[in-house]
Amino acid sequence: MSRRFDRLDDVWPAGLGRRLGAMLYDALLVLALWIVIGAAHVAVSRLLLGIPPERVGLGAGQVWSLRVLLAIAACLFFTYFWTRGGMTLGMQAWRLRVQTLDGHAIDRRQSLVRCLVGALGWLPLGLGHLWVLFDGERRSWADLASGTRLVVLPGKRR
Repeated sequence: MSRRFDRLDDVWPAGLGRRLGAMLYDALLVLALWIVIGAAHVAVSRLLLGIPPERVGLGAGQVWSLRVLLAIAACLFFTYFWTRGGMTLGMQAWRLRVQTLDGHAIDRRQSLVRCLVGALGWLPLGLGHLWVLFDGERRSWADLASGTRLVVLPGKRR
């Protein structure tokens, strides 16, 4: 059974501004991860596979292997944080948490659906994410598809 979060009466649905702020913060973290993976991919290509420098990055095999690695890394990043505590580092900074509709931590399946639908939500000019402006409960396409919701946590009391 997944962990149930406490203080559920103190949370409210996250708006677009906070979501975009957390996305920007997390995008920088994922970019740093991608730089490391890209460097490792070049190192493997050069040192283990013996590909000459002028041929690195050429050919469908190299291009697609890197793309797949980057997509898997991004998905693992989000899945790891979402299933552990409901928050990525960017979400922590913006006091956001993803949870099930009844206040539990999400599972791997829900996390993978959120990753896929969240990425696809950018394709139609970001409509999947802008949907929070039109939905009465401030849900994005990823929230709707995965049966989750993104909530704002109350600030620390002084």
